[in-house]
Parts: sequence; C-alpha cells; structure tokens
Amino acid sequence: MWVEKYPEDVKAILAAGHDMGNESESYKNMSGLTSSECLEEIQKAHTRVQELTGYDMTLFRPPYGEYDNKVISNARECGYSSVMWDVDSRDWKDYGVDAILENVLENENLGSGSIIRCHSGAKYMADALDSLIRGLEKQGYEIVPVSQLIYTEKYHMNEEGRQVEN
Repeated sequence: MWVEKYPEDVKAILAAGHDMGNESESYKNMSGLTSSECLEEIQKAHTRVQELTGYDMTLFRPPYGEYDNKVISNARECGYSSVMWDVDSRDWKDYGVDAILENVLENENLGSGSIIRCHSGAKYMADALDSLIRGLEKQGYEIVPVSQLIYTEKYHMNEEGRQVEN
C-alpha cells in the first residue's frame, strides 16, 4: 500500500542508495495465512516495487514480527532473506521523542549487529532520528544498510529475532 500511496518517496529511497525491503502487500499476519496466500502477499508487493523502480527486493520483514518456519520458507521461495529486529524503538506507541531515544539507546539488546525497528510514519520518529543517530554513534555504533548485517544463506532466526549462522 505504501508503494502506491508514496511512489515518489519509494523512488527517492532507492535513488539515495538505501536497501528496500518487502513487508507484504497488505500487512497481514503472515503466520496466519496459507502458503499460497503468503506467497501472494510477498509477490504482489515485490511486483509493485519492481514495476515502479525496476528494483528486485531481496529483504523481507514479516508484518508485526510474526513468523514461523512456513513464513520464512515462503519468503525464501520468493528469493528473500528474512530480517527481524532485536531492538524496538516502540515509535508506534507515540510516547514521544524521549521514549524513542530511551527504548533504543538504553535497550539491553543493543549491540554490534543490532537491527533497530523504526517506522517512517510514526508521529515522533522524524523528530527523534537525528538524536537517535548521534546517540548510537556516541556509543560507538556505525549505521550501515541492513544488507551488510545479515546472513543470506545457512541461517535460522532465534527467539530474539537475530539471525544465527547454521
């Protein structure tokens, strides 16, 4: 839906060199779908982005963070590596900038290789982003594209959402 609503933003994100990933066509709980429904959700979103930009996405983040082996296998069948977060900014709760900064910068899971969940449309994220990046850099972290952090083969996802090499 986001691709249809903000096509110029999608193009700008790609032009700026950012990774682009798939969260499905209609943001349904993928583990509650049949395999064919799951595949359809992934492929529809993929086709929208591909037709708009010519770009073939390879990163998939299950909506709501809900996944099971079937979801991961279906994503793999579509050519995707699944990505989860291990630090949640909780920006979607609209508690404000300070809450976002605390949820990330003081998170017990924050460490080398952490993937932080943030939402582009969250009420306070735009106001928090500069301070969040500066705070992470002050703690010694470097911001890199998620594609540089993940395994694309021979991995499984643990209960914390981290990939573990097989």
